[in-house]
Amino acid sequence: MKLNKYFVIDFDSTFTKAEAFDVLADISLKDHPDLEKIKDEIVSITNQGMDGSISFRESLEKRIRLLAPNKRHLEQLVTVLKGMVSESFKRNREFFQTHADHIYIISNGFHAFIDPVVTEFGIKPENILANRFHFDEQGNVTGFDQDNPLSQNNGKVEQLKRLNLPGDVYVIGDGYTDYEIKHAGLANKFFAFTENVEREKVLNKADHIAPSLDEFLYLNKLNTAISYPKNRIHVLLLENVHPYAVEAFKAEGFSVEVYPAGLDEDELCEKIKNVSVLGIRSKTMVTAKVLSNANRLMTIGAFCIGTNQIDLKEATKRGVAVFNAPYSNTRSVVELVIGEIIMLIRNVADKSARMHLGKWDKSAKGSFEIRGKKLGIVGYGNIGSQLSVLAESLGMKVYYYDREERLALGNATKCRSMKELLEQADIVSLHTDGRKENTNMIGQKEFDLMKKGVIFLNLSRGHIVDIKALQENIKSGKVAGCAIDVFPHEPKSNDEEFMSELRGLPNTILTPHIGGSTLEAQENIAQFVSGKFLDYINNGGTGNSVNFPNLSLPTLENAHRLIHIHSNVPGILARINQVLAANGINIVGQYLKTNESIGYVITDINKGYNQDVIKELRAIENTIKFRVLY
Repeated sequence: MKLNKYFVIDFDSTFTKAEAFDVLADISLKDHPDLEKIKDEIVSITNQGMDGSISFRESLEKRIRLLAPNKRHLEQLVTVLKGMVSESFKRNREFFQTHADHIYIISNGFHAFIDPVVTEFGIKPENILANRFHFDEQGNVTGFDQDNPLSQNNGKVEQLKRLNLPGDVYVIGDGYTDYEIKHAGLANKFFAFTENVEREKVLNKADHIAPSLDEFLYLNKLNTAISYPKNRIHVLLLENVHPYAVEAFKAEGFSVEVYPAGLDEDELCEKIKNVSVLGIRSKTMVTAKVLSNANRLMTIGAFCIGTNQIDLKEATKRGVAVFNAPYSNTRSVVELVIGEIIMLIRNVADKSARMHLGKWDKSAKGSFEIRGKKLGIVGYGNIGSQLSVLAESLGMKVYYYDREERLALGNATKCRSMKELLEQADIVSLHTDGRKENTNMIGQKEFDLMKKGVIFLNLSRGHIVDIKALQENIKSGKVAGCAIDVFPHEPKSNDEEFMSELRGLPNTILTPHIGGSTLEAQENIAQFVSGKFLDYINNGGTGNSVNFPNLSLPTLENAHRLIHIHSNVPGILARINQVLAANGINIVGQYLKTNESIGYVITDINKGYNQDVIKELRAIENTIKFRVLY
């Protein structure tokens, strides 16, 4: 069936991310002493022309006069603009090639910089309608073709009248001149394109707002590059996740909402409705009740080490992949531990506090070097083992205990029990995970085993220490110094008061869960977790997921990828392949991995197939979730 639709697309701030004249200003006025002032004036004139405040002819003449460009400037402009094509346009090259006969670029800009950019996408030269510069012998722009309708008011309207396209016309643009085509009755619909800029006067006139070309293609059933518009995928990032993650999602075209604090269960139950991607840190509890309200949730990212704040069993049951950052803040935590050990063993915190009160207390009493002291590390994972290496390099004797078999690094000594470690350590530092079984792992019984005058640190999880018992042992002097970074109950935000029995105790350093809170660590975490998110959403990859079978997948090319999550019962793969075989579908590649709870099947197939196949695959018994990527 012959396509009876025509697509009229603007160039400036639509096909490209910026107005060409704004970019040209940086080039042609590079050495001008009033560059910034002139640029601001050009932007203002551009916006006035776009929203209809002044005539387009006036806007054009004023900007060219200010820019005074030369051919060599235009050549540089083309190079820059080729690197500034809108992301969703780059994703959808196939659309331009497939429908080349029906796509028109109609712009009040100029052929000199538009043609070289858009023809690379398969746009036909005869379908590019724009203005033309006039040049003198030195290549300076002296003006433009005054007879071209596109250099005049209502130019796009006049151009469309002359084209007289024999079918439905859809206009995609960001300016008032694009709306005028619809207003004149020459287009069926006007889509306000907002990927790069939003103009309120234009949005109010639009039939639809298109945050990306993906949205336009989806609405008109013309998808070629992606299965679902990313602007419809809602990402919720809580607890001040690093801006890198925010920008990474925005650059991909997702709808991103950021919230600075944690949310309690009822708040999150309401907030998580229609959220597809959830990013949290340590304070937000993702419970079974929360997950029951997450009707569209695909994945959760813990922008920290632990995942005990997430009900992993329920997430797995609902087909929600969970990712974390097990290594990204290791160095930051270890450095804080080392610093606090030195501060505590020298009694620096109390001496500093007294100095602020005007009290001079110069004395070596109760102050020691860390060299030669015995450091007992409870939990020898990523952080515990790296602490071991750094502590040993400072001359400490390292002992460690872990329930799992862990290889000793350097000269560290493995203890057969926690009792053995606690009885001989001068300093005890906790680095265990936050599983429920570890609740009050350190209580009065364990403090009784420790040496008198022990230095005690917890930078792992708050609930693993009986805080009341710790308080009593600090007061009695059994614990000579203490550093606590994590607490059983922590404020949801910086506005809430911190309450604890440990406030005001001697030689006690209390920090607000900042062990991994360095700029380096937070950026590393943001890069790692957002990368895992994007690989899962865009490609189906589950590498480093804490609850899904780990699959690293090749990039999808020239195929559709079927992602099938199911309960781990026998026969599912066979059922999938039976459906495909019955419909004569060729499998390009297939990957399967299971864990004790679920199976994860990835099947790449040729693009041509009946949509009923999707319904059949979704209907397979024990299917948890199913989606298609292309």
